[in-house]
Amino acid sequence: MNIDVFRRPLVCGALLLSLSSAAQAGALPHDLSPLGMFLAADQVVKSVLIALLAAALAAWVVLLVKGASLLKGQRDADRALALLKASESLPQAAAKAQDGAQAALARLLLEDVQQEQRLSHAQAPAAALKERAGFRQEQLIAQQVRAMAQGIGLLASIGAVAPFVGLFGTVWGIMNSFIGIAASQSTNLATVAPGIAEALLATALGLVAAIPAVVIYNLLSRGINHYKAQLRAASAQVLLMLSRELDLREAPAPANARKLA
Repeated sequence: MNIDVFRRPLVCGALLLSLSSAAQAGALPHDLSPLGMFLAADQVVKSVLIALLAAALAAWVVLLVKGASLLKGQRDADRALALLKASESLPQAAAKAQDGAQAALARLLLEDVQQEQRLSHAQAPAAALKERAGFRQEQLIAQQVRAMAQGIGLLASIGAVAPFVGLFGTVWGIMNSFIGIAASQSTNLATVAPGIAEALLATALGLVAAIPAVVIYNLLSRGINHYKAQLRAASAQVLLMLSRELDLREAPAPANARKLA
């Protein structure tokens, strides 16, 4: 029996299988790295990926800028609180607060109360003056906290929106994959895999942008709440000194002074 009769079909089958594998390998993109998938994506998916990259970068920029500002504000609040606690009266505290820029916050709190004293009548009731001074201090604290929290809302927006933007890119990429399958009338992996990989890249990048944004937002929010508590403590010291001065003003004159009068 001639063995070549059986060998030729086997050789032909092996050759066809190798050609088919080579064709499928050639259909795959040359670069399946994130950069390669980004370059191979369509315009919509590219736009989604660029937007998510910009959002992720913005979250870290906010951390650097607001983090440095928050640390400086907390140090200033600590110095102001220490200065006010070491003072016995408003004039003494105001004299200490004139030394350098490190006492700027204490000087701001003191000037706010002293301005209300100047605007109020000399014989104004102590309770009314305390109430007005406390209101001014609350407004000043709220202004300082708003200035410190400016830009933090961007992190909340990124954390809430970025996963949905990534999901939109995923849905669009998978839709393009099915369109490619229908156009090529082929369901092999070489046709389906690239589009799905690009789609999943959008989801991954959405999470990369959203997760750090949420963590940074919570971190800065706790820092701002601590800063607000420091400001309230410093303001309480100012109002405490004001209350002492008003008590001295309303105290009855000594008996010897009345006799001399």
